[in-house]
Amino acid sequence: MKEIFRKLKKLEREISSAKGEFVLFGLFLRKDAPGKYDLLVSSPWLEAEQKKSLEYLAKKVSSTLNQDELLSLSRIVVLERNNPALKAILKSIHVKQGDVKVQNTNFGGVQISQACISTSAQMPPTTK
Repeated sequence: MKEIFRKLKKLEREISSAKGEFVLFGLFLRKDAPGKYDLLVSSPWLEAEQKKSLEYLAKKVSSTLNQDELLSLSRIVVLERNNPALKAILKSIHVKQGDVKVQNTNFGGVQISQACISTSAQMPPTTK
C-alpha cells in the first residue's frame, strides 16, 4: 500500500495543479471489504461535472498504477459536500498534501480498518 499511496499522492499534486485543490484525497480500507481500498476524493471541481470528472480521475489513476496495484482498489468514491462521512473526516483530520494514517475508526457510520490520507482540508464556501 505504501507504493500505491506514494504514487497517488504525486498524482494528487498533478491534478490539483491542473484542476484545483482537493478537499479530501485518501485511501480507505473498509472493514467489510478486506484487501480492497477505496480512493475517497472530494473537490468542488469534481462536484461540478461529476461524471466527466470521475472519468478523468479514473483515467489518471489507471495510467499511474500498474495492474496489480489497480486490483487492490475497489473503487473511486466522490464524496459531495453534504456527505456525513466527509464531514466526519474533515472534522477529525486536518492535513494538506501530507501523510496521515488512521486505524480502526468510524467516519459517519462507516467502519474503517485503516486509511492513508493525503488531504483533508476545509471545504470552501459555496458560491451563489
